[in-house]
Amino acid sequence: MYYFWRMIIKLLSGITCLVLSFLLLPELLQAQEKWDLQKCVTYALQNNISVKQADLQARFAGLDYKQARLNTYPNIGFSTNLGVSSGRNQDPTNFDLITSTFLSHGYSLQAGVDLFNWFSKRNTVKARSLSLQATIAGIEKAQNDVALNVATAYLQILLSMEQVNIARVQLAQTEQQLENTRLQVDAGKLPELNATQLEAQLATDSSAVITAKAAVTQTVLQMKALLNLDAAAPFDVSTPPVETIPLESLADLQPENVFSSAMIHLPQQKVNNLNLQAAQKNVLAARGAMYPTLSLFGSLGSRYINNGRELVGYNQTPIPFIGKVDVNGMEYNVAPLAPTFNNQPIWNKQGYISQLDQNFQQSVGLNLSVPIFNNGVLRNNWQRSKLNVKQVELQIEQDAQTIKQDIYTAHNDAVAALEKFNANQKSVAASDKAYDFAKKRYDMGLLSTYDLLNTQNALATAKYNLLYAQYDYVFKIKLLEFYKGQGLKL
Repeated sequence: MYYFWRMIIKLLSGITCLVLSFLLLPELLQAQEKWDLQKCVTYALQNNISVKQADLQARFAGLDYKQARLNTYPNIGFSTNLGVSSGRNQDPTNFDLITSTFLSHGYSLQAGVDLFNWFSKRNTVKARSLSLQATIAGIEKAQNDVALNVATAYLQILLSMEQVNIARVQLAQTEQQLENTRLQVDAGKLPELNATQLEAQLATDSSAVITAKAAVTQTVLQMKALLNLDAAAPFDVSTPPVETIPLESLADLQPENVFSSAMIHLPQQKVNNLNLQAAQKNVLAARGAMYPTLSLFGSLGSRYINNGRELVGYNQTPIPFIGKVDVNGMEYNVAPLAPTFNNQPIWNKQGYISQLDQNFQQSVGLNLSVPIFNNGVLRNNWQRSKLNVKQVELQIEQDAQTIKQDIYTAHNDAVAALEKFNANQKSVAASDKAYDFAKKRYDMGLLSTYDLLNTQNALATAKYNLLYAQYDYVFKIKLLEFYKGQGLKL
């Protein structure tokens, strides 16, 4: 029995391990998979909150457009009522005044349609259609903005990682220099001060590595926020060499040409133009609402009361003699000239269906509604819609100025970054040569540790400046390519 239960426990343990492996497999695969820019952008477009909010706005606009179209259709309504009336009332079936208590039940079907309202509803439908198209274009704008932000964050991650590499190289150099110096100090060739200064520099370089790693973590968290990804989820980006990133020539990205292309390709311009057209249609719709409206209406209805009666016949009784006359002493009965009868009506309780059929009524007509005075609401709406057109026009002008300013700024920054990059290349080459000379002189005891560290720090600074200028140039070129309508590629 012992061996039996032992075998059962082993079997259950194996099943548990298998299940856990399947559960953890997606996370392990995700941890091993690297994110490139295309994957980051694709994931962000599907999960970013701003994109989802833009999609919801488009759905709201779609409902507004649908409602505006439905408002042009006839209105049809059905109603029924059940009630008790007591006292002096009007009979709802024959309209006689009666003093009674009765139960009534009625049905009514009404319909109405506007025949002419100065195209107010038609212009409202067009305005809602244009607003819907604008919000759909707004989704594309939100996607473009997110893609640009993701690309910026991606480049920032690459830059931060390169800064970590530079900090690590400098740390390794300091460690090697400290090791060599310690040997010389122990041999009595160099004073202890040299080793102490290098130990202080080693601590500074270690702190720089920690700071650079923290910067990488911070930029990764910013990227996760753009992707709407859990901050604790594993995330690792692929790191293509910055030299392999395809870039268009700066000469082909003249700011005026880029601006002209941006006015055609950017979704923001499409959004603004559609919003302007919608605002203009709203002006016409608001103006039409101030004029008379001609509409057609009709209704069907019937009623029932519980004490309703119907005439089913008459009881005829002869009319008695109207008198007597005395003729020569003899009395004679006087009868009418023609035989007539008294008609006594016979009433029976009328049935439910019979009453509905008998009381069925129809009506149809035209209605002219003229707004004479409504506290200025319609006129204020009209004035407000005209001001809204002005506001959209100013927004278009402001957006165009902002885009043009951004393009010219990006171009100017790209030129400056390229010049800085070229200058920093020379600076790195000179600083590297100076460091080699300084290291050799230091090893020979001809240079102080302080001067060596200054030369080493100058080299690190030159490398940082070169790296920053290189990535800054790449980003500005990518920004110009984005405005030109070429998308984002790394």
